[in-house]
Amino acid sequence: MTETPPLVVDIDGTLTDETRAVDPRVFPVLSEWPEPVVVATGKAMPYPIALCEFVGIDYTVIAENGGVVFVEATDTLQIEGDKAACLAVAEAYRDMGYEMGFGEVDLANRWRETEVVVDLSQPEEPLRRLAEEHGLEFLDTGFAYHVTDASIDKGTGLDAVCAELGLEPADFLAVGDSENDAELFDVAGESVAVANADETALARADRVTEASYADGFLEAVEPYR
Repeated sequence: MTETPPLVVDIDGTLTDETRAVDPRVFPVLSEWPEPVVVATGKAMPYPIALCEFVGIDYTVIAENGGVVFVEATDTLQIEGDKAACLAVAEAYRDMGYEMGFGEVDLANRWRETEVVVDLSQPEEPLRRLAEEHGLEFLDTGFAYHVTDASIDKGTGLDAVCAELGLEPADFLAVGDSENDAELFDVAGESVAVANADETALARADRVTEASYADGFLEAVEPYR
């Protein structure tokens, strides 16, 4: 059997179905993986922490597309990014008459520390234009629009994790589905896009699965099980 590498994996669209429900078949894969597992997501930190908690693995997470990194093994939290600029974009977007699109409570943004997100039901172009005017990155992950600091991404997040764990990004198998996984794919030793991935992720991956969503993840890791 091929030697098992450390694993870094996205959540939405990769461990889930199209409705963002996590497929329970991925739980034993993650909990039994013999090398470090990093959960890398565009979601705020409570979401990947909760996933790690209920799967029963160390809290080793990259959240907010690299803006927030936590490594339980070294009790290290790193927060990077120009949140003030992101909030300015959100304010300008609201002033134009648009909304974040997540309701009054807005759980999607409630715990964010480095970026803002807008629901896909809202107009894209005004948000993209405002992000560019503020020197920020605009990402369409297929589940939300993200406005984030252009200097951080999941690849820089993996660099930070590796610095804590004494590993190299090239040691990792990376599995994902979206343009916010592209920089992660660039630095990982092997990158796999699930079949439902967007064009950016497909182009940057070393291989592409035949199956989509969680089925694709299971296919991606099969050579190492």
